[in-house]
Amino acid sequence: MIISASRRTDIPAFYSDWFFKRIEEGYVLVRNPFNFHQVSKVSLKKDAVDGIVFWTKNPDKMIPKLYLIEDYTYYFQFTLNPYDKKIEKKVPERSYAIEVFKRLSREIGKKRVILRYDPIILTKEFDIDYHVKNFNEIVSELYDYTSKCIISFVTFYPKVRKNLERIGAYEITKKQKIEIAHRFYEIAKEHSIQLETCAEELELSYYGIERARCIDPDLIGELSGKKLNVGKDKNQRKFCGCAESVDIGAYDTCLHGCIYCYANRNTSSIKRNLKQYDVNYPLLCSNLIDGDIVKERSGV
Repeated sequence: MIISASRRTDIPAFYSDWFFKRIEEGYVLVRNPFNFHQVSKVSLKKDAVDGIVFWTKNPDKMIPKLYLIEDYTYYFQFTLNPYDKKIEKKVPERSYAIEVFKRLSREIGKKRVILRYDPIILTKEFDIDYHVKNFNEIVSELYDYTSKCIISFVTFYPKVRKNLERIGAYEITKKQKIEIAHRFYEIAKEHSIQLETCAEELELSYYGIERARCIDPDLIGELSGKKLNVGKDKNQRKFCGCAESVDIGAYDTCLHGCIYCYANRNTSSIKRNLKQYDVNYPLLCSNLIDGDIVKERSGV
């Protein structure tokens, strides 16, 4: 079983103490976001977990305690974007994030820290040249600390469309995607970084860019020395290459305040959930209530 921690929130940034407590106790409870009273009990014991994939914009607080999972196979997807506080309201400054990225890479090795430049948003201010300039600056800082970068183009989900239109963002055309991809590829190639796309319909292999498997059983197998036989996650988007996994996060709990994020509905939902946060409780920002049905989750 592969654990995703998490597409729904930033566990390393905000809930690492809770995560390590779950590791200590050997299990986690996860509420089904589409069926509120359905709760899964997921084993986090070493023999049940093939690997853990962390998704984060700031794992700073987690780094000193990584020794607690030294017996597990894991890697990080670390997002580092070029935006200001209008778009990523509470994300750390880039200079700080770069230093954290380097420190994490020194701690666990460059193969286990994947750079994400994600999502690419185009506005009058954040045009193609702006992105190329900033991508070059970021890659120039980090090429010794990672071997792969994954990019994506912003998706205008219904719940974030108004936010994106408010800053003047617009749908990226096929021609623009190809230009960005080609220019990014040249920069990545110059720095010996493998460039891939996340859940992108447009075929870019002609330009040297393959589709990513952000949750990658081959990488987990390489890191663990154990071959995994895991199928594609059928619950993700059509062009997502991720393997099946169990996500242990919760929606409406991330505090970064990114306007493009699909995982938060509104600030009132986040505040309400945060009031329920208890580092010692097996559910993240939630409690068991009458009507809940808890079932053991089998491995995938």
